[in-house]
Amino acid sequence: MSDFAGMEDLLQDFLTEASELLSDVDNKLVELEKRPEDKNLLNVIFRGFHTIKGGAGFLNVDALVNLCHRTENLFDKLRNSELKLTPELMDAILAATGVVRDMFGALSQGRTPAPADATLLTLLDDALEGRAVGGSAAPAPAPAPAAAHAPAPAAAPSAAPAHGNEPDWNALYQAVTGKAPAVASSPAPAAAPAPAPAPAPTSTAVAPLAAAQAAAPAAALKPAPVAPTANKPQPAAQQLAAQETTIRIDTNRLDQVLNLSGEIGLTKNRLTTLRTDILNGKTDGVTLKALDEAIGQLDLLVSDLQNAVMKTRMQPIGRLFQKYPRLARDLARQLGKDVELVISGEETELDKTMLEDLNDPLVHLVRNAVDHGVETIEDRIAAGKPAKSIVQLSATQVGDHILIEIIDDGKGMRPDFLRRKAVEKGLIDLETANSLDDKQALQLVFLPGFSTKDQISSVSGRGVGMDVVKTNIQKLNGRIDIHSVIGEGTRFAISLPLTLAILPVLVVKVCDQPFGVPLAMVREIIPIRPEQVQEVSGRATIVVRDEILSVRSLARLLGWAETQTPQFGVLMQTGEHSFILAIDSFIGRDDVVIKPLQNIRPRGVAGATLSGDGSVVLVLDMEDLLEDNQSEQSAIKTTQFLEMLTNKA
Repeated sequence: MSDFAGMEDLLQDFLTEASELLSDVDNKLVELEKRPEDKNLLNVIFRGFHTIKGGAGFLNVDALVNLCHRTENLFDKLRNSELKLTPELMDAILAATGVVRDMFGALSQGRTPAPADATLLTLLDDALEGRAVGGSAAPAPAPAPAAAHAPAPAAAPSAAPAHGNEPDWNALYQAVTGKAPAVASSPAPAAAPAPAPAPAPTSTAVAPLAAAQAAAPAAALKPAPVAPTANKPQPAAQQLAAQETTIRIDTNRLDQVLNLSGEIGLTKNRLTTLRTDILNGKTDGVTLKALDEAIGQLDLLVSDLQNAVMKTRMQPIGRLFQKYPRLARDLARQLGKDVELVISGEETELDKTMLEDLNDPLVHLVRNAVDHGVETIEDRIAAGKPAKSIVQLSATQVGDHILIEIIDDGKGMRPDFLRRKAVEKGLIDLETANSLDDKQALQLVFLPGFSTKDQISSVSGRGVGMDVVKTNIQKLNGRIDIHSVIGEGTRFAISLPLTLAILPVLVVKVCDQPFGVPLAMVREIIPIRPEQVQEVSGRATIVVRDEILSVRSLARLLGWAETQTPQFGVLMQTGEHSFILAIDSFIGRDDVVIKPLQNIRPRGVAGATLSGDGSVVLVLDMEDLLEDNQSEQSAIKTTQFLEMLTNKA
């Protein structure tokens, strides 16, 4: 039973406001380290702790009141110049914010939080009395560090099954059409072990913020060096809580949705009147013209409403980015580095669901930049670089995509070193390593089990992380590229669609079966004439404006026999590579809503949707399909599924 029976609404409101205040305090603390004499910053942080203390006092949460009171008093002395901010004092303050977050976690579960550890309270009391804090306090764990190296829920078998597993085609058919299949499919394999259950959410409005940045009180008081076992799954209080189910929306956007709904209602009434006239035999030109105009107006209004609703899902990416300065600061201090995280593009908007799924990949990439990317202070000075390293995290909108970049000014990545490490760990053989060019060698970091560290630490060395990053980015229909210059630094570029709710596709046909190809990858459509096709190194190619492009038959990629000579080619762009996808015909552009396939995803298929005539359209994942075009099993399973659809029809 909850310790706050009858006060649930008040508790929820408190957690929502207090979590936002604490996140703001975290960011201000990182800024304060750079400007310790800034009175405005000191006042803002003081008011933050004071407000949290007041709310906790109203709810009679004495443990939270006592901790915030001590921290508030510290900042009162700091802003009155009675104390001087030192790195050790900042560590103690950050440890306190971590414990406050833990207390929020307990409150979200309806429990009265336990008092803060006596050691931490003693440290704060010593600081208040002017006694030296010493080096006994380490910074509280940064937001969600464990999620970056522990196997993330997003990469668990239940969330994204290995492509080698046989999918349950009956379930897939039913998920897409809502009907039971007519043809029995092959049995699905035994389910993979389920991941550990996620902890209860800290609050519907606060969950990602409060839980993702939770910190254990005990860990807050340990010295910076941590045993290698820190990479093991953390206690529930430190793991990510379930994704929040609420969203904040600008009232102007809601007003727009309401107005468009009203306009659609009026147009519906007009169509109802015209329908009655036509049923009564009134089919003159004036009536038919009015019907055409009403349908055109309805089409325009529905399109506007769709866009307006999509905008309600868009949230500034700054909500996600604001967690990372503290993460970079704590990790740099632990590693003895001087690193500044520079953030830009916080106002760029992205679909809310994608923001939540981006957290784990970005946490790992920021940690990776601080741990692997930038050098120690001594190495930077020896190389003639500034002692302080700069890591840039930026977001920009490019067309209908979002480009997120993580750039460091470190030592860069050496392709020869990556090849050697991959061979040493048995991930590839020597012949394969020698065949890789420098750009392909950089991609080795995404192999499961790859790590450049020989020793396992609390930060890295287990080879778990970058493969999960790539898997999670691909789940969002995005891609990640690496560019590195030795001695200058490394750039990770993530390209993502603005939203996953609606995907623009080009609908093509092969063997009378429609498929959806992501429109973002399509450059143009060209006719294919037999005399244009030439054999180069055993592959069919076509020259398009002095560019030699390979021709890949979609039917053959799917493992089908071609029933006719392809008539058209879709000039595709995947990353930095271009090719021509040979097809029988094309239907045109369409904006589709992809049906979720949950645990079922055959190789090369991103999802499925229904066309206007009710037929199933498989939306292809071209990069996946090209990588696995030799997989006979994948082709057979796709064929069986489509045969099932045909038999049902």
